[in-house]
Amino acid sequence: MGARKNKEELNDLVDDITMDAYNDDEQLSSFRQVFEDEVALPVEAVLIGEPVEVLSIDYDGNERRGLIARCRRDSSVYTVAAQDLTFPDDSNASHFIAAYRVWLGIEPYPQVTKRQKAGEDDLDMRKCIELVALAIRTNAVSCRILGKDSTVTLRPSGYPEIAPGEIITVSPRKKWLYRGHLYLAGEITASRTDIPALGLVPLTLRERGMWDPKNHYWGEPGEPKEPWTRPIIKRGMRPEYEMEQVLPGEDPDNPDTDSILDAIELKKAGDHRKARRILMDMLASDLRCLDAHAHLGNFAFPRNPDMAVRHYDMGVKIGELSLGKDFTGLLPWGCVDNRPFLRCLFGYGLCLWRFGRLRDAEKVFTRMLWLNLTDNQGARFNLSDVKKGNAWHE
Repeated sequence: MGARKNKEELNDLVDDITMDAYNDDEQLSSFRQVFEDEVALPVEAVLIGEPVEVLSIDYDGNERRGLIARCRRDSSVYTVAAQDLTFPDDSNASHFIAAYRVWLGIEPYPQVTKRQKAGEDDLDMRKCIELVALAIRTNAVSCRILGKDSTVTLRPSGYPEIAPGEIITVSPRKKWLYRGHLYLAGEITASRTDIPALGLVPLTLRERGMWDPKNHYWGEPGEPKEPWTRPIIKRGMRPEYEMEQVLPGEDPDNPDTDSILDAIELKKAGDHRKARRILMDMLASDLRCLDAHAHLGNFAFPRNPDMAVRHYDMGVKIGELSLGKDFTGLLPWGCVDNRPFLRCLFGYGLCLWRFGRLRDAEKVFTRMLWLNLTDNQGARFNLSDVKKGNAWHE
């Protein structure tokens, strides 16, 4: 079928595939059928930068999960969301998955980079080394060399107080290879946040139509409107969006559990270390997993708000990479994929309030109300307190 198709060609392909299918369930079934009829399986693909063998692509009737794919890597077989797969550009599978991503409202051809293991020549031990922290373990930090796709495991001096996504400066002591993987020992001398330097692909925003204040429920007739609503109503109609949610390792074959829920349940059961490791593993796969940032912040908040705010701040800034500087739309809570970003914002606002930074907290809670008018998280109550100058309390 040739090389990559343009947007118009993909829209035509979507129309061909979904012809005579009149709802999401029927259209998903049509996409499943075209893969069965036109793609010879198994086939090679790339998933989160790693090569896999796709054994099957199916649809089990769950519209929210959509198409699922059984994949094999080494000796392991697991199930993933089909849209996360990337196939060779000139293959039928590539065209059909691109059409499916267009149907989902996301970019048809995501940027793919295969992460490489670093070699000893990648690290210059004569000077400080800058690394991107991907996941913080008990006695190690999984890292990517800044500006490269090569990974290295850092054995730092002491237990590092850093968050995934931060850029750390390391004074190196020694390096060594073990089973083909590069390790580095050294002292973390500085850390910073620089989202553009991470080279992340912005999360896609899917348009959901226009919001009109005239059609919004503001309370019973005759009731006075709260002061925070007045400038929002005056602003008038604005577009609504749903932000792409990244969940590495999600198992669409099991609707009752996912990695985020597993981590929450483990935390409730008292296994904090394993819960934290699950979230760190997700971020090691993709730093754009905003829900992992949010829940790491939630885990740290009760005892270590200084660490919590770093997790929340990272999630907020990665989300803002997708919104851009002048975003004026809405991200309603009812669109479930918006919730990770809103959770990060809420936690960030709570930390600012807890630190006594009332004006900054006021800005965050005000912004949340502009993004999500139904205020499912109670930002309006926090806004009222910080405006009164009330100190934070648990």
